[in-house]
Amino acid sequence: MKLAVLLVVVPTCAAVFTQLFLFKTMAHMQSRLGPMETGPHGAFQLVAEGLKFLQKEDLFPERADRLVFGLAPIVALLSTFLIFVIIPVGPDLVVAGLDTGILYALAVASLSTLAVLMAGWGSASKYSLLGGLRAAAQLLAYEIPLVLAVVGVVIQAGTLSMQQIVGAQDNVWFVFPQCIGFVIFMISAQAELSQTPFDMPVAETELVAGHLTEYSGLRFLLFFLSELASAAAFSALAVTLFLGGWRLPFVDLQGTAAAMAGPLVVLIKVLLVGFVIFWFRFSLPRLREDQLQAFAWKALIPLSLVNIVITAVVKVAAS
Repeated sequence: MKLAVLLVVVPTCAAVFTQLFLFKTMAHMQSRLGPMETGPHGAFQLVAEGLKFLQKEDLFPERADRLVFGLAPIVALLSTFLIFVIIPVGPDLVVAGLDTGILYALAVASLSTLAVLMAGWGSASKYSLLGGLRAAAQLLAYEIPLVLAVVGVVIQAGTLSMQQIVGAQDNVWFVFPQCIGFVIFMISAQAELSQTPFDMPVAETELVAGHLTEYSGLRFLLFFLSELASAAAFSALAVTLFLGGWRLPFVDLQGTAAAMAGPLVVLIKVLLVGFVIFWFRFSLPRLREDQLQAFAWKALIPLSLVNIVITAVVKVAAS
């Protein structure tokens, strides 16, 4: 039953983020009229986009490695799917309540790097390969501050379990004592999604479309769904680690009330965090590749190490 629900949740998250943020919120913010024309107030735009991709021919480049080329979008989507496995939305509503849940989440999130390299190499295209290498370099660079930002939460909570991290935020959400870690996590998540201002790996004006250059039809749609579902997954991680998860401030949810209200609380928080992610995506200019790397190695990583030291000192002093 949990697996069946999860199979519905991932594409639903991608669809909601696409329709709500790409076709509605940002269209209003940028006065773009196109997404408002299909159906009443653009209600059927998502259906039109899906049908457009499905009717396109699924092409394989002549010299491509067909197995690697074909599996890349599936690996990308699988990486997102596996993150949702350990997101708690209630006291007992979690697919797998692992004791080392945060390590699992960070491990499966790194599979997206493998998918990017598979797409770049399997396409047998210099544009795809260059885009794949740039994307992999960026993902690897920003995975380090992402992990280090989470270390601060783990130190403060004293556990690796996602459910116990939520429980440790009964009195105060970690977004307040871990405000530095939260900012680093959000910036790193933006870079992991390859969204503006960190979208150099798929910059059309520089690299055609990066590692996606040779993809069409359903396989391109899978990459697109993976990106939107990953935005929902990272938002859910941020909510769980920093914003109290399924709990509400000053409200003690227990039993049936927690089981009923928990998913709704998580959904609202995820949508709010997702709005911030897409707000930055459509508001900031693209950074150059050297600026991307310098920002990760010279700013985020040292700052995240300082955050760990401060957290550890405060933890020891408090005990």
